[in-house]
Amino acid sequence: MTRKKLLIGGGIVVVLAAIAYANFAFKRTDSINVTAEKIERRDLEAIVSASGKIQPKKSVNISAETMGKVVHLRVEQGDIVKAGQPLLEIDPRNLESTLNQRQASLDTAKSTLVQTKSQVNNSRVALKQSEDTLARQEAQFKAGLLSRQEYERAQSDVETQRTNVLVSQQSVAVQEQRIKQEEANLASAQFDLNKVRIVSPIDGLVTARNVEEGETAVVGTMNNAGTVLLTVADLSVIETELEVDETDIPYVKLGQPAKITIDALQDQTFTGKVTEVGNSPIAVTGSTTRATNFKVKVTIDGRVPNVRPGFTCTAVITTANRTKSVSVPIQAMTVRERIVNADGSLVPVPVPPPGSRPKATTPAAPEELKPGQTRKEIEGAFVIREGRATFVPVKTGIAGEKYFEVLDGLKDGDQVITGPFQSVRGMKDGDAVKITTAAAAAAAKS
Repeated sequence: MTRKKLLIGGGIVVVLAAIAYANFAFKRTDSINVTAEKIERRDLEAIVSASGKIQPKKSVNISAETMGKVVHLRVEQGDIVKAGQPLLEIDPRNLESTLNQRQASLDTAKSTLVQTKSQVNNSRVALKQSEDTLARQEAQFKAGLLSRQEYERAQSDVETQRTNVLVSQQSVAVQEQRIKQEEANLASAQFDLNKVRIVSPIDGLVTARNVEEGETAVVGTMNNAGTVLLTVADLSVIETELEVDETDIPYVKLGQPAKITIDALQDQTFTGKVTEVGNSPIAVTGSTTRATNFKVKVTIDGRVPNVRPGFTCTAVITTANRTKSVSVPIQAMTVRERIVNADGSLVPVPVPPPGSRPKATTPAAPEELKPGQTRKEIEGAFVIREGRATFVPVKTGIAGEKYFEVLDGLKDGDQVITGPFQSVRGMKDGDAVKITTAAAAAAAKS
């Protein structure tokens, strides 16, 4: 074979190879490696998580109602007490002295009343005698046997005795009122004396003892708080006081179930229900940057052993449940700006024909809107159709831990792109995609 023929043959091979490469390059498209997941039906649970502290439902701060020295302190912190059980006493000597004085005043008033009633009887007897004398002298005066002066003296004596009776009766009434007053004073003194003996108002646990025997208890006033001697808490019913963020409060309702974990009681989970939702934000002094939180109370079911007020805890409140609901992975959801027609429908995005190769172009100016059209940010997901990403608007419901409830836009079997995040962030309608194991591994690591 001559050199010329070899060159011609080699040239033909090169030309054919070039044509084959060009044809392959023209048909090849640049695919984006993505991870994907099929849409399925799942049981979803929407939750709100918040932290707080353990508090008894009923807790009583016991303060002194009378001032004095503490004597006979009978309990220690941590003691279990019953309702009516004596806890401590305030020195009663001053109040006992006051009670004795009130009793003596009452006895004196009663004795004076007896004397006054005797005066009434005496005045009535004297009145009767003067009336009889007047009757006899009146007959003598009519018979001309008695002078007018003596007759008028008898009349005057009757009037004097009648006045004495009225005065004596009035004295009895005054003395009876005085006795009532002294009885009230005595009852008040007895009531004050009873205050020195302090008993437990409820069954519970002594959670605080702020006084020692021999110290002086101070009574509270309008501007100054009194001495809190003891705190008794009923630990049979335990509540959690949670601080819930304002964005979660609209979903929290009375009666919703909750699971509570207490930091001090590891590996234990307790159940409960929401029993109070605050209507006003928690006041925070000296801070202007703290997030706005609301107080929510969850009552724990049953007894909690070894619990103490003030333990920190975390509660997970279930705000909604869905059974066998169409769900989409949270990481598949994204937002795109799309053109919307006046009737609410989306304007289709031109998709390159199959086999075409994307061209490197400079960013285009925003498409001019037609009458009635607007630009809106639409929430949705990219669905894989014929090897390309297609943006589909999705209407979601409740949010579970890993999935959103789908109300409209997706159906069972749709394959949605879930990652990697950077790929989904910059993805456009019509982008060629390829599901790869490497992309799935990278997404899992990230």
